[in-house]
Amino acid sequence: MASIAVKLQQVRERIALACAAAQRPVQSVTLLAVSKTFAADAVREAHAAGQRAFGENYVQEALAKIEALADLHPGLEWHLIGPLQSNKTREVAAAFDWVHGIDRLKVAERLSAQRPAGLAPLQVCLQVNVSGEASKSGVAPAALPALARAVAALPNLRLRGLMAIPEPVAGFAAQRAPHRVLRGLFEALRAQGLALDTLSIGMSADLEAAITEGATIVRIGTAIFGGRA
Repeated sequence: MASIAVKLQQVRERIALACAAAQRPVQSVTLLAVSKTFAADAVREAHAAGQRAFGENYVQEALAKIEALADLHPGLEWHLIGPLQSNKTREVAAAFDWVHGIDRLKVAERLSAQRPAGLAPLQVCLQVNVSGEASKSGVAPAALPALARAVAALPNLRLRGLMAIPEPVAGFAAQRAPHRVLRGLFEALRAQGLALDTLSIGMSADLEAAITEGATIVRIGTAIFGGRA
């Protein structure tokens, strides 16, 4: 079985090819290695292969890993990409660099109020439910502008952009469609004066479609760490 270092290189090559096809500089896309359910040793192995940004879904699991890998700080950047309940905001505000899944103002207000003094602003993205799935987290597109303006005004957060987890579909054109919707919402907010620079879209199965539609962060787990139990 290929090592994490080999699989990381394979993903980087996919990103480079997708950027070339989209006529974008490869530096415009950040690889976020999604390490949820994998042990701290796997993160350590990826770090040794040059990976710096890691995504986690579950707060308690992530906090244990952050503590276990404290010797690598500040060489790791931690992103919370799963749903965040308001009773976990204090721990997240203290331990993470990014939060991708904000879809309620209450959660954003708590993160801003609880971000420790002396830390840089918490980088945040708003999660949008682009596929309209009842089971998915995310703000509805119609409610996005008001939420974006409110979050952008909070003192200890920096609103960077939008995130989505579209319904999985097969085929390049079908995969592009929801990413194009998110990009349209992103460009509309920028036109209203919000200084956004981040589109967090694309996973192992559809990173090429996401990059074609402007992804700046691709969240890749399976293609780096393998399948999850």
